[in-house]
Amino acid sequence: MKRKVCIVTGTRAEWGLLSSIAQQLKLRQDVELQIIATNMHLDARYGHTIDDIFAMGFEVNAQVPMMVDDDSCVSTAKAMAKCAEGMADAFALLAPDLIVILGDRYEMLSVASVATVMRIPIIHLHGGEISEGAIDDSIRHAITKLSSLHLTATEEYRNRVIQMGEHPETVINTGAIGVYNIANITPMDLAELNASLDFEITPGTLLVTYHPATLDDEDVATRCKALLEALDEFTNKVIITYPNNDAQGRVIIDLIEEYASNNQGRVMVKPSLGLLRYISALHYVDVVVGNSSSGIIEVPSMGIPTVNIGMRQQGRMASESVIHCADDKESIVEAIRYALSDAGREKAKYAQNPYCKENTLQLIVEAIATTPLEDLRRKTFYDLK
Repeated sequence: MKRKVCIVTGTRAEWGLLSSIAQQLKLRQDVELQIIATNMHLDARYGHTIDDIFAMGFEVNAQVPMMVDDDSCVSTAKAMAKCAEGMADAFALLAPDLIVILGDRYEMLSVASVATVMRIPIIHLHGGEISEGAIDDSIRHAITKLSSLHLTATEEYRNRVIQMGEHPETVINTGAIGVYNIANITPMDLAELNASLDFEITPGTLLVTYHPATLDDEDVATRCKALLEALDEFTNKVIITYPNNDAQGRVIIDLIEEYASNNQGRVMVKPSLGLLRYISALHYVDVVVGNSSSGIIEVPSMGIPTVNIGMRQQGRMASESVIHCADDKESIVEAIRYALSDAGREKAKYAQNPYCKENTLQLIVEAIATTPLEDLRRKTFYDLK
């Protein structure tokens, strides 16, 4: 009998990481792949990225809408309740043997909670990490305690999951799937990418993604304006992608759209690049700027600098190619200048990526497809000796 493996995805970035895993699971004779799409995938304001899943040739077995009227903390909590209700119906219909979730998004806490109550084992990717500037940090650790099998991105993160009481045999260091994707997905050539974007990437182009730091006491508009004012100090072209739909995310969207409108020809805003265009862009831009985990986990494998702004990713392991800076204008300008300098570029070119590991995709797929289900259905707390 085939094992019914259900991948749940809520954002463009997360699906970009999970898609190569889904492709390999789909090819296996011992797996029946199921996909549930929720949250940003179903929202036209963020690019309706469920279309990216269809474009890759996958079937989406269930859609769970959870949109609300605004992006306040109260509405985010209400969206989680909608997600939980929809996931209960989807799991009852699909009856998966296990579910696969990645990361630390608030909707995935709803998914994991429902799966736990319905006694469906959870396989979790990217546990054990730290990002002290966002509520995601606590959510990630909560998901770890609800999960039965843990596929971590480094050995340090593996040890941290074990420290949380998870048995060592259930915690596997696979390396980061995003690093595998960068090394194995053939990029578009520059002319094709430029045509697809309707924007010309030239030497020195910056790729920017800035999310709300949800534990920051400072107003998100103040933080975002500091970044945009820093970009004004450069003549470089800029590609900006939308933030996630975290609380106050729409404040950032309004600011970056206005900024692009005032800087036509130099600045372009896209709700989502999608996996192929994002990886392709990393081959041609000079620096990645913002506070996304991708700038820390995947980008160092491209040999280009990352400017990591503020507290959102504080505590996460990082390559020497990552330049950390405060979130005021002067600090951001200084960091970007160093990233564009010969010294900054040379340092990034030879920096090692701690998230890189051989056979990452194979390790993940084998763990999902072959770990005995009886080993996943009951958990015991592992005490450190």
